[in-house]
Amino acid sequence: MDRLGRVVPSSALRVPDDLFSRPARFQEQWNRAVQVPAEMRANNLTLRQAAKNLNIGEKVVVRLAGEAFRKLPNGLYQVKPHDKLLRVMLTPGPRGNREIATNDSREASLIGQHWSAIEYFLQTGDDSRLRQLPRKTVRDSKGKRLRLLLDRNELTRQASAGVLRFESLYGRSA
Repeated sequence: MDRLGRVVPSSALRVPDDLFSRPARFQEQWNRAVQVPAEMRANNLTLRQAAKNLNIGEKVVVRLAGEAFRKLPNGLYQVKPHDKLLRVMLTPGPRGNREIATNDSREASLIGQHWSAIEYFLQTGDDSRLRQLPRKTVRDSKGKRLRLLLDRNELTRQASAGVLRFESLYGRSA
């Protein structure tokens, strides 16, 4: 909702400033809502199951992230294969974690795969998952391509220095 209490369509959130100018409670709800479609895709869950896992109401998800769903004739919601919802996510960069805003669930998924490959590498020393990433760059909400950090020595250095934070993929918390 905006400052006047009106529902903000998800299409109105396209750049980080659109999100970060909103109240903290809205930002928290938004970050949870945009995770629901990804959770549904990854784990073959219903909207109800994914929303419950992420501790957010189904109605809130539909209100905020409705464009990620198709309403079926039986009234249930089916997640679309991909969506254009704004996500501000963290990814390792040359100087530590950096925020990347993206309007494409496929780019967000690549960032998630990148984090997973980094965690695997740091735990096992095996860099095969880093090498198997489908792309080495990610496109931000402005269309700019940003390189994913794949340098094993730099990743190890940042992890040893405590620079990498794995607790959340999503950017600034309110």
